[in-house]
Amino acid sequence: MSFDRHDPQILISFFTYLNAVRNLSSSTIQEYYLDLRTFFRFLKCKRGIADPSAPFEEIEISDVNLELIRSVTLSDLYDFLIFLRENRPKHHKSPTTMYGDEASTRARKIAALRAFFKYLHSREHLLDENPAAELEIPKAPKQLPKYLTLEESMQLLSAVDGKYRERDYCILTIFLNCGLRVSELVGLNLNDIMGNVMRVTGKGNKQRMVYMNDAVQDAIRAYLPHRIQPDQPRDQQALFVSRNRNRINVQTVKMLVNKYLNHAGLAHKECSAHKLRHTAATLMYQNGVDIRTLQEFLGHEQVNTTMIYTHIENITMKDAVDANPLSKIKATENKK
Repeated sequence: MSFDRHDPQILISFFTYLNAVRNLSSSTIQEYYLDLRTFFRFLKCKRGIADPSAPFEEIEISDVNLELIRSVTLSDLYDFLIFLRENRPKHHKSPTTMYGDEASTRARKIAALRAFFKYLHSREHLLDENPAAELEIPKAPKQLPKYLTLEESMQLLSAVDGKYRERDYCILTIFLNCGLRVSELVGLNLNDIMGNVMRVTGKGNKQRMVYMNDAVQDAIRAYLPHRIQPDQPRDQQALFVSRNRNRINVQTVKMLVNKYLNHAGLAHKECSAHKLRHTAATLMYQNGVDIRTLQEFLGHEQVNTTMIYTHIENITMKDAVDANPLSKIKATENKK
């Protein structure tokens, strides 16, 4: 990621550490950067050292130094959480936005703060105490992932048409059969396809091998003769290429998935490119794939992340039992 030339050196050093040592993805580092920038703007407001005439999002943080950071207390961090919960606009550019970050968003900001202060305290030894050591992450309500049924998945594939049909069909087939993240799909190279497996680079540049079933292999074979030749040398190995002759990007993939969801009459499902990953995982679990295998397949670091699909299965089984026409007959009604 790129930094503003006015960013404090202490922040740049922290993000260099996250990239070089912790091996975090550029997207995670970017999120942490935005989160810490928000915190320092809040802190400057609380300390009365921010320009009162400047909008919050434009408060400079170039003057943030070690002295200001050393003044941070656990109470400051709690006040920041209250600020996030009550005062942060959900949509910064909307005049009618609601206010208050979701628990999951606050949790990510806490993770950024904990990582930052731990780095300064434990690795750089610039702080005598870590004010974020006791900072707890708020519990977010667990939400079951949205997904398509088998019939809806087939309906989606049948909706693919147009000039780039072979490419788009291949993309959807990989999502629905291999459960890739969008970033993983756009990062695929030609040399990642090896026989009946593909090499996938996931979060933190961790690689895993994903088996390709017959449907995926057939879709790739059908697509390759129609693959657009990239213009730039850096994109020569890209598996999926856009009409602009460069590696297809995340936004383009999300847009094409939404387009075909609409064409298939599935817009009401509130699905998305990422939800197709949930679809693949759900269909596999419902058809006998054990949770540990699914964890490895999806590239989850913790099995707890994968366990959410067991709850989907429980709900599915309950719906199946409730669908039995005999489920409505009660013993009291059957007496003669």
